[in-house]
Amino acid sequence: MSVTIKTAREIELMRESGRLLEKVHDELGEFIKPGISTLDIDRLGEKLIRSLGGIPNFLNYNGYPASICVSVNDEVVHGIPNKHRILQDGDIVSLDAGLIYKGYHSDAARTYAVGTISPEAQKLIDVTKQSFFEGIKYAKAGNHLHDISAAIGGYAEKFGYGVVRDLVGHGIGTHLHEDPQIPNFPQRRRGIRLVPGMTLAIEPMINMGRADVEWLDDDWTVVTQDGSLSAHYENTILITDGEPEILTLSK
Repeated sequence: MSVTIKTAREIELMRESGRLLEKVHDELGEFIKPGISTLDIDRLGEKLIRSLGGIPNFLNYNGYPASICVSVNDEVVHGIPNKHRILQDGDIVSLDAGLIYKGYHSDAARTYAVGTISPEAQKLIDVTKQSFFEGIKYAKAGNHLHDISAAIGGYAEKFGYGVVRDLVGHGIGTHLHEDPQIPNFPQRRRGIRLVPGMTLAIEPMINMGRADVEWLDDDWTVVTQDGSLSAHYENTILITDGEPEILTLSK
């Protein structure tokens, strides 16, 4: 495994890539409402990315046909936007988006409420987001990678949720997916030691029911096996000499 340590110049480019992606997510979040299609979200997302001087890094990545992964309700990740998939009041929708700025990637995901959702669905969204923040408490130089994993999984499982095991976070930089892989659940080994200059995409994927998932016939969309709701929260972060820096979230 080869983990890339970013130079000062590379870190500045990663910061700008993350800052632009945050803007995209902010605008997409305001756009979410009942009655729009998942394709509407993708079209707006691609327009925003390009208008900011970025390139959609998901578009045609290993054949993925869109710029924004739009996953509704029991869809965990990699939902393919479709003009016939209309968001309904009470749905939850996860948007996974990324862009390339001057050769450097950023990657972030959010799960949004569509209209008025159930308290149970809101709790899942909130716990998934908080599990990310529980994890990055350990994202400090000198700690080990899997300290993050254990903290994410340990927090989410307290609520009886299923922590997805078939999909994990990853390193990021000049490639969308770099070493190391970052599980969201405890590991037998502590993993590599964290050092300043590492850039990581940490992304809890949490199911209201069991952790088991399966792939649909489109070979992309991942759904919960038991049909339960799933939420996704992700940011690109930088390991520093002190607290981790979240590159795709400034507020």
